[in-house]
Amino acid sequence: MVATRALGAEARNPGRHESESAASLAERMPRLILESRRVSSLLAHGLHGRRRAGPGESFWQFRPFVTGEAAARIDWRRSARDDRLYVREREWEAAHNIWLWIDRSASMGFSSDLATAPKIERALVLGLALADAFVEGGERVGLLGLTRATAARNIVERLAQALVADEAGLTQDLPPRAEPGRFDEAILVSDFLTPPERVGAAVRDIAGRGSRGHLVVVVDPIEETFPFAGQAVLHDLESGLALDIGEAAIWGAAYRERIAAHRAALTEIARAQGWTFTLHRTDRPASEAALRLMTLVAARGA
Repeated sequence: MVATRALGAEARNPGRHESESAASLAERMPRLILESRRVSSLLAHGLHGRRRAGPGESFWQFRPFVTGEAAARIDWRRSARDDRLYVREREWEAAHNIWLWIDRSASMGFSSDLATAPKIERALVLGLALADAFVEGGERVGLLGLTRATAARNIVERLAQALVADEAGLTQDLPPRAEPGRFDEAILVSDFLTPPERVGAAVRDIAGRGSRGHLVVVVDPIEETFPFAGQAVLHDLESGLALDIGEAAIWGAAYRERIAAHRAALTEIARAQGWTFTLHRTDRPASEAALRLMTLVAARGA
């Protein structure tokens, strides 16, 4: 018999509500952050960086002053520590951001003993690992409708802290209304156990200004196969409703047909907007899905 469980609201956060800084969050909840870093390190060579000097707000590097440049560009404080003159360069910032949305609603707390991690933990690790890898590759990353896009080197801690503070996200099974820029990229990570018409409306809202995107469907292996037999009761983690279905084996075939139809509808929603579709099972390594997403983003940005 396969065992299942559902995580509560507190466990669907990447840390504790009283976290006051990225540092304290890292101390309180090291596992997800460290796992994200580990996955990100596996992808270190999966995306070629494009960070370079140019117009922008973020400091990039100091370089020697070249004769003929405007004296106003000299950084006198840095130059005072040496016998040479130096210029402070800012980082080049293209009009291209990557926006993440990670579903933390009740259904994401589901897990079975066939999985290596609950759906919510896998979604958080996947999202944070992608953020870290993309920033290392020179991209700016933000949480859709929650934070601005940034290329901060401590992006994992920043995003984790923002998620902790976003208690409203624990009850939202679809991304917030947002309008990324035309050349931006959106990555939506969820189980998408929501009526397809609602998912389609949310995707169209995000894609309305021409932004590109990716649907990442995170599933527990048991949700694919429904391997139950005997008397059973189904529980809706979102509404709290319960349904006594009697003999579970009789429901198996019908359930698998419904899941297949739902999956086909999600695939069509992505295709209609020119988005990609990725299915990730929680009995597989997070690095598999992360590498696929990095490859898709890199290919579309080429």
